[in-house]
Amino acid sequence: MRLVAAAASLFVCCLATLTGCNDDSQLVREIQVKRQAEQQARSQQDHLGETFALLKQFVELDPKKARRQVAYHLNRWSENQPAPATSLPKLLKSVSELFPPKELDKLVGDTTFQPGDADHLRDCFLFHSLYSWVDTAEMDELLLSDWFADLAKSLSEEQVDQLKTAARLFDWTVRNVAYEPDVPVIGAPPGPTFPFGMEFRGPGYRQTDYQTVMRGTGDGLQRAGVFTQLCRQANVPAAVIGTIDSSTGAVTPYFVGVLVGDEIYLFEPRLGVFVPGPGQVGIATLSQARLDELVLRRLSIAGLDEFTYPLSKNDVQQCAALFNLSPIAVSPRMKQLQSGLTGMRRMNVYVDPDQLAEDFDAVTGISSAKLWDVAVKAEIYQAICMEYGQRDPIFNFWFVARWAMLEANFDSAKSLAQGRWLHLLGQFADEEDSNVKGARTMYLEQRAPEFEIEDLRIDVDLQTAYGIRRSDLNVDAEEYDRQIAQIQAMMRMGKRTATYWLSLLQGDDGRTETAERWIADRVLDEEQLSIWVDPARYNLARLNEKLGHTDEAIEMYKREDAPQEHGNRIRARLVDKQQGDE
Repeated sequence: MRLVAAAASLFVCCLATLTGCNDDSQLVREIQVKRQAEQQARSQQDHLGETFALLKQFVELDPKKARRQVAYHLNRWSENQPAPATSLPKLLKSVSELFPPKELDKLVGDTTFQPGDADHLRDCFLFHSLYSWVDTAEMDELLLSDWFADLAKSLSEEQVDQLKTAARLFDWTVRNVAYEPDVPVIGAPPGPTFPFGMEFRGPGYRQTDYQTVMRGTGDGLQRAGVFTQLCRQANVPAAVIGTIDSSTGAVTPYFVGVLVGDEIYLFEPRLGVFVPGPGQVGIATLSQARLDELVLRRLSIAGLDEFTYPLSKNDVQQCAALFNLSPIAVSPRMKQLQSGLTGMRRMNVYVDPDQLAEDFDAVTGISSAKLWDVAVKAEIYQAICMEYGQRDPIFNFWFVARWAMLEANFDSAKSLAQGRWLHLLGQFADEEDSNVKGARTMYLEQRAPEFEIEDLRIDVDLQTAYGIRRSDLNVDAEEYDRQIAQIQAMMRMGKRTATYWLSLLQGDDGRTETAERWIADRVLDEEQLSIWVDPARYNLARLNEKLGHTDEAIEMYKREDAPQEHGNRIRARLVDKQQGDE
């Protein structure tokens, strides 16, 4: 009996032991699965992290290598993601004529990330970073403060916030992208021919949105490009609004329209002002411009025929909404990536253009919605100019030298570009703990020694960097001397550009009085005049307006022969009206 009991006890113990082993095995398997999932998650997170690290430093890196690395990390990340949808948006048809047969479908429909995607992601990262620090109460448009307070009675808090954001982003764009006319007034050598009705130095597409915001200068359409890029990152639906020729169907862009609720609010990038509403109060809507003839009439300056606005209410009865989107931005792979961007990495890399078109098309007065072809044409323009420059050294010198101070492959240009990049990212101050310089320091250090500038004639490395080796240009001594002098002027211009951008940074950083002194004493110094004189005068007026020196600001806005005089006079009128209402 004892033997049976002992055997039974031993059986129970063995059973318990075996059961315990099974339980442990199950637990081990669960731990392994959990660890594998965590490791996989860390691996995926690391690939996105590597991508963002590359984007943050993009301006410092070799572009070709950076593009390949971005594509590599995103493809590794996507291996563990659900396959993206393959359907393509209908709105792609509106730019299909700009691509060879089937190339557009491949560009957009390819589910594998390509090196060319990196430029799109760089732009998204830059404009999202820029929007993030511009969209603050300190950047409010002073002319609209009372209107926004009244607007809260008729719109939701979210809608009012959207309009405030749009006004801040537009105002920053106008102050930081110096106005150029559609037709440049500065001469240039003969250029290449272009397809699709494009012209050499044509409006809108003669530089990309990235070049516009980095260089800080552009025409009205390029301002529209920057503004709509910022709106996209702020989740504010925006489109370029154009009139439609009743006989030809041709679309001519004039405004940027921001969709809030069921109304489109109008901004005029060429003039650099929002379109004032009825009674010159607030921002006009498209419906108000269609019904009230005074809305667009007041964009003219009484008594000055040269400042007669070309549109009337009859011209805006039927308009087109043009969406500033590259084909890559509407691709399924960007939709896939969008789903993986959370937390601090959230930014808008994908847009559903068909839904956007549906939303704008629902507004009375919009009869057509399509992709704006300027984004694609800007890429075509750059490619043709660079190819042409390889065959024409004189053209190449002109094409490169204009922005060599910012874009050439030498130390002072790299330093200026990095300072500008940090400025746009909102990294103004040094990070002392990590010994990382901020934009303010980078600008202050932008001081090419005078002896280096003088040595350009004999320094072969400098000549190569600027593309001005005499043996390559095949020009006579007189022409070579002239080009050397131009490059030396450009090097000095880099120093003056840094001074101007530093004054803008001071204003962006809330140092209004310091910014005012920098512009008045340094940028507008008679011995240091540069291409930034006109935008500096405009920004000086804006700073005076902010400081409460409205009479001085109004006089500055009325300065004759300023590139943006038309819009400046409208702002002077609005400031004067606000002053009288107080």
